[in-house]
Amino acid sequence: MPRLPSDPNLSYCPNYADDAFINMRLQLTNENITEPQAIVILRNIWQAENNAAKLQMASTDRREQLERLDNEEQERQEQETRDEEEAVRKEDRKKNKHKYTAIPKLDVPLKSIILPSSYALRKLDKGDYVELWYFTNEGLDDAKLKSSVDEDAMIMATLAGGDTAWVSAASTRNARAVVDDQNLRFEDFCQACPRIIEAM
Repeated sequence: MPRLPSDPNLSYCPNYADDAFINMRLQLTNENITEPQAIVILRNIWQAENNAAKLQMASTDRREQLERLDNEEQERQEQETRDEEEAVRKEDRKKNKHKYTAIPKLDVPLKSIILPSSYALRKLDKGDYVELWYFTNEGLDDAKLKSSVDEDAMIMATLAGGDTAWVSAASTRNARAVVDDQNLRFEDFCQACPRIIEAM
């Protein structure tokens, strides 16, 4: 139902006794209806039309109010859904920081990264002393050859007191190949220093 152009509650009944409405009065008057009766009929017709317009206006207002309330409720629910989704996203970002870490725009490395032996890495993680030999070319080559050791593998080792015990294969080393720091050649020392600093 279209909206009325003006509010019928603010309308006033015209004065049908006025000379402007003489033609309307003459159309209603005859031998049975006098001019004052015609004025009353015109007022009743106007009143009936105005009451119908008021009902239409009230119905339109009520419908628009219901639509507005419905739209507000729908918007509130959509906002709640957006807020919940945002809260879930924030929680997920907090829990899985690495998942949302920006990927730096770097070129693909041209040379492969050679890691020192798992023994040297474990010692570095613990903050223990590690010989520089593990970071020389010879030590990295040795680590590359022996990188197939399973970190969960166990081997029998002889302890300092002569007892034997099961120890992690990754935590053991071949002591015969390792060169002490004071016996390293200067070239090996120059190779190992930047690598151990980078590994730390």
